[in-house]
Amino acid sequence: MSTPQNSDEFYEKLKSQLYDTTSWPSDYLYKFIIKSDVKKIAKLEAIFNNMGAVIQTTESKNGKYTSVSVNVLLENPEVVVEKYKEVAEKIEGVISL
Repeated sequence: MSTPQNSDEFYEKLKSQLYDTTSWPSDYLYKFIIKSDVKKIAKLEAIFNNMGAVIQTTESKNGKYTSVSVNVLLENPEVVVEKYKEVAEKIEGVISL
């Protein structure tokens, strides 16, 4: 994401699409890619701690990156966006898919 304005536009569009296509509360699947760093993975897991999230990690073939899938029951699209923003804010270099 290049600028905060573009990020805001992206998140507003995502929120709108989620309201249109999903009945809430609903399970939501986040997918992230981060450098394979135990501290970064732990930080990511901590963001979803105490939410009943199911978290799966898969290391890349060469071990340089880790894919993290987080499946969690959320109340509404606002919470989806809040979590994306929190992850981007707290974990440097994370890629959200």
